[in-house]
Amino acid sequence: MNWIPLGARYMLLSAFSFSIMSLFVKLAGERIPAHEMVTARAVVSLVLSYIILKKMGIPVWGNRKDLLLARGTVGFFALLCVYYALTVLPLAEATVIQYLHPIFTALIAMFFLGERPGLGVIVCIVLSFAGLVLVARPAFLFDDLTASWEPLAVTAAVLGALGSGVAYTLVRKCAATEDPLVIVFYFPLIALPGTIPFLIHDAVWPQGMEWIYLLGIGVFTQIGQVALTKGIQLETAARATSFSYFQVVFATIWGVLFFAEIPSLWTLAGALLIVAGTFFSMGESRRANA
Repeated sequence: MNWIPLGARYMLLSAFSFSIMSLFVKLAGERIPAHEMVTARAVVSLVLSYIILKKMGIPVWGNRKDLLLARGTVGFFALLCVYYALTVLPLAEATVIQYLHPIFTALIAMFFLGERPGLGVIVCIVLSFAGLVLVARPAFLFDDLTASWEPLAVTAAVLGALGSGVAYTLVRKCAATEDPLVIVFYFPLIALPGTIPFLIHDAVWPQGMEWIYLLGIGVFTQIGQVALTKGIQLETAARATSFSYFQVVFATIWGVLFFAEIPSLWTLAGALLIVAGTFFSMGESRRANA
């Protein structure tokens, strides 16, 4: 593993953890509403972050409260936009639009942090996004060239991707003064009260394995968020988020193992492009850190 830069390792761990989280979301989503899963995710993450921070003797509220509150607020609204888009748009189209976030992150970090994306990052984003398109195969590109969707949902999807880019840039900015767990702590701190009103109308009481799924969503979200924050601390914001495409590869594997979803040749070709892009970016990261 020494040939993989430390920042890349954290980002791959983050992609793996978020893919496990997505697996639990798919399993729980047969009966549990999306906003309830967000609430469960926020509760577990908030409790775990608080306990670990107290045990380590790290001040819970951090130093730059303005940046931390901004990160939590932007991240929460981005998540709301993404979930809304997922409920209205076809899954493939919503996923492709959401994964514009590494491109937004690279542009925002360039203007606000002065981080210039290297050739490896650009190649990784281009190859990975092309791979994602092959995996998702949105209808407007592959089947129905006249496909159109509700403008509000498309706008929400783009705003979700843009919000994710802003949130990741804020994480990079906070990394200079804050512990990763403090940065993670502020997201559920904002998200939990924000989701409670939705529960008043249509909460569903979990049963049996659904409790395990909801706990798993929270635990693997926590691991993914901490790993992502550490990765962004060690890599430029653009390079770090470019590794997030690897989550699509993991998701393909879980589809085979848990749902007998045999990948098509399009999916395999897309996964290979994502892997190629990731290794290209790793090579540049290794040279930059040498």
